[in-house]
This record gives sequence, structure tokens and C-alpha cells, in this order.
Amino acid sequence: MSSVQPLAPETISADLEKKVATLARQLKDARSEVHKVIIGQENVVNLCMSAILSGGHFLIMGLPGLGKTKLVETLGTVLGLDSRRVQCTPDLMPADILGSEILSGADGDKVFKFVRGPIFCQLLMADEINRASPRTQSALLQAMQEYQVSVGGTTYDLPRPFHVMATQNPLEQEGTYPLPEAQLDRFMLQVDIGYPTAAEERKMILLTTGTTQEKAAPVFSAADIAAAQQIVRQLPIGQKVVDGILKLVQMGRPEQTTLDSVKKHVSWGPGPRAAQTFMLTARAKALLENRYSPSLDDVLALAPSVLRHRMALHFSARAEGKTLEDIIAEICGTIA
Repeated sequence: MSSVQPLAPETISADLEKKVATLARQLKDARSEVHKVIIGQENVVNLCMSAILSGGHFLIMGLPGLGKTKLVETLGTVLGLDSRRVQCTPDLMPADILGSEILSGADGDKVFKFVRGPIFCQLLMADEINRASPRTQSALLQAMQEYQVSVGGTTYDLPRPFHVMATQNPLEQEGTYPLPEAQLDRFMLQVDIGYPTAAEERKMILLTTGTTQEKAAPVFSAADIAAAQQIVRQLPIGQKVVDGILKLVQMGRPEQTTLDSVKKHVSWGPGPRAAQTFMLTARAKALLENRYSPSLDDVLALAPSVLRHRMALHFSARAEGKTLEDIIAEICGTIA
């Protein structure tokens, strides 16, 4: 039985090279449009776009007022996707997202009709997802993995491409419910958004408190995004990068690692989805930077966003002041 080998960078065809060059120009224009509205946050925008180019979902973490919702809305506009927004609250029900069956028709001839919910779109924004109850959070599980939903014994396919962009406030407040591990694993990346720099904040307040405000224009269409996702999967990736990805993921697992700190402080580590995410998002990151193939540096740069929501610490780690960031940095240090 033959083994599947990763493509070497020099194997890229002339046709793929042309497609990559065209897509790289589009992506540059798209980022310019996003930054008309979103001031700064270069790394955050690149991570979000990497997740979309990889065909996955992402979770944006940040304190209130840092522009999480505005970022998602702007990405939807620029990427030309049919987008919907759901504000998650403790009383939100699964039917409010998926849709429900209603009795329709004249007397004597009534039938049940399925009314589609907001999830039937190409870009679903779940705002403050941790405010929804576990029952409602679970309504997204099938959609995020299988791109379909089941209601009343019938399965409905979702439009493609389909992405869930969720926002979450990292504050322990009443009326919030932590996401289960199975759902966290379905998010390709956890993107942490922080405070702007002084220069960025100055520019922000000057641009947003006047009589006119910048608006982003569409650069892509849904068909363009679907084509771009196929191009990402065709990009070559070297054997050294694949080996680095596998080592990085396995070093984060208490059962497989050689690091004492992981054995001692990590209760569970990243699964195979983490390795798949590295393979795709590293290619997407290279493409965003107008390169044909990812490097180990791309993998290491993505490690915090790929791993931090796929690992959990023992209480002993907290007692000793160890954080996930410390553990991930130590894991990255094993990659030559």
C-alpha cells in the first residue's frame, strides 16, 4: 500500500502558481478593505482570514468593546458571504437558530412546514456564544462538523461555504456557560483580541466620531471563497513541516509527551483535529503572505491559536502559577 507524501515546494505547477498569484492580490485588497473599518489588529485579521480560507470556524475572545462584532460583520461584507447574526442569551432556544416546523395551510388541509432559521446562511455570527445554554450550544455541533442540521426527522444541508464565527467575553459572569470540549475542538482557531495601541486608538476615535464613517466593499464572492479554499488544499507542504506539526501536537498530550511539565500539569491535550488545523491554516497563512508553501515558523506562529482551546490544565498548574501560554511556549521550544 502506497503512503501519501506531502508535496515539495518545487512541485507547484504553472497553473497553480498563476491561481495563487491572483488570489494573493485579491487577499491583499480584501485586507485593505477590512482595515478601512478595523484599525490595527493585523494579526487578528490574518488569523480570521486564515480560518476562512481553510474552510473552518473560529472563536474570537476579547473583552467587551474591542470590536469583535464589528470585525465579524466587516469580514462578512468583504468576503461577499450571505451572513446572519444570532445574539446568544440564556433563553435562546435551539429552534431560534435551526428553525422549526409550523402548522400551515387552510382548515382541513393543514401540513407541517419547516421554517428555516438563521443558521441557513454562509456566515453565521454567534455573538457571545457562552451566554447560550448548553442545550442551545449543542444545536451548532452537527452544523459545524457535518454542514447539515436535523429537524423533525429530516436532514437539511446548509449552504456552502459555511462558517461559524463566534465571539466570547472572557469574563466569569452570571448567565454564562462554558463551551464543552467537543464544541471547542470544532473551532479551528481561538483568536484573542487585545487593546489597540495608543496610535491605533487615536486613529480609531478620529475616524469613528465624525459625521461620516468608512465602509468596507465586497472583494470576494461565495464562489471565490469556495475556489480559494480548494487552492489552499493544493499548496505544497514539506515533510519537515509535517513532522514538526505531528511533534507539536503529540508533545501536548500527557500520554505521548516527553515533557515533564505536560505530564504533570495538562489534563487533556490536542486531538487529531489540531494537526489537521495546522496543515490547513499554515498553508493559508503562507498564501496571505504571498508564499507558495508554509514553513515551521508559520506553524509555531499559529500554535497558540490552534492549541489554547484544545488543552486543559490540572489544578496543580494553577496552584504553581503555570498558564497554558507557558506550556504551549515550552512545547514550541521542542521544535528545531
